[in-house]
Amino acid sequence: MTAESHETRMRRLKLRSWRRGMKEMDLILGHFADGPLAGLSTFDLDSYEAVLDENDQDLYLWLTARINRGDQTGPAALAPMLDLIADFAQTRLRPAG
Repeated sequence: MTAESHETRMRRLKLRSWRRGMKEMDLILGHFADGPLAGLSTFDLDSYEAVLDENDQDLYLWLTARINRGDQTGPAALAPMLDLIADFAQTRLRPAG
């Protein structure tokens, strides 16, 4: 089995981010994949991939709790990546002005 190229991995992660099955998660993760995902280290890409392996309903609760109330819910191992995604979503959705 050959190793997946970085370009192929990025395409796969973007597709998984935009095709979650829950529209709210498509919008949160899809925009993250189109933005900061490209600048992540291999270690962080592994962490992001672990986030993508989680259930949409759980992810939605964990991320919206971080965005709306600053709650640190969810698995501790995923906390740094969840924080990164939540911070990006919060900044992206902040009203201008």
